[in-house]
Amino acid sequence: MTDVKTDEKYKEAVADLLFQFADDDFLISFRGSEWLGLAPHIEEDVAFSSISQDCMGHAAMFYTLLEELEYGTADDLAHLRPSDERRNSIIAERPNGEGYYMDTPKYDWAYAVVRNYFYTTAKKVKIDSLKNSSYKPAAEIATRVSMELFYHNLHWKTWFVQLLNSSDEAIERMNKAIALALEDFGDMFTFGQHANEIHRYGLIEEGKVLQKRWYDELDKAYTSLDLELPKVPEIQELNGRLGEHSKDLESALETLSEVYRLDTAASW
Repeated sequence: MTDVKTDEKYKEAVADLLFQFADDDFLISFRGSEWLGLAPHIEEDVAFSSISQDCMGHAAMFYTLLEELEYGTADDLAHLRPSDERRNSIIAERPNGEGYYMDTPKYDWAYAVVRNYFYTTAKKVKIDSLKNSSYKPAAEIATRVSMELFYHNLHWKTWFVQLLNSSDEAIERMNKAIALALEDFGDMFTFGQHANEIHRYGLIEEGKVLQKRWYDELDKAYTSLDLELPKVPEIQELNGRLGEHSKDLESALETLSEVYRLDTAASW
């Protein structure tokens, strides 16, 4: 059995994968938190806040594993790393729309639904694979996370199907949101510079296998709507798994880490 204490390449592959899971959830949780008080109705406000809180908890678990591997404290890993060290997918860092949530946000609920449905479905597929990871601490976390993911995925799928089976305006907005989200989804099932080692060590299955399962899951929703399943573009300008990010990430990190940076020695 491969050991992170004796095999440096294995440790690097484990860490890279953990950063991907942690950074994805850290950013998607933040974007969800910006909707607090702005969701379509109070029940959704509570549900969305709960889902975002769960995602932040998942991110914390993965950052804690990285702390145990001596990459730094979980809080520092979450808040102090620059954007070029982040490994989140581009879709996770994109803003909810125009404006600022503390001022005059003009957010797009259709985009929120599409992004979260696509992301949560992908996360579920990946977490299910991670349950069989050769790195047992990650497999154990995956088992815990998967229990909440079932409900997260059901929530966003319900919104997705309902809005695509609604008014002409809702359908038009959803289709625009789908096209926009797919433009940033090309790196979701890539695994960065250590991809070969990640798969060779049995940490998670290959991206093409996972993406096929993702398509299969989405197809269930599209079939129920009698719609054709769209495809993710083969070429994407930025690849977050390689540390390539938009300016949206820099502004998000500035807001996310503002309080923590005031006193990094304090206990938050």
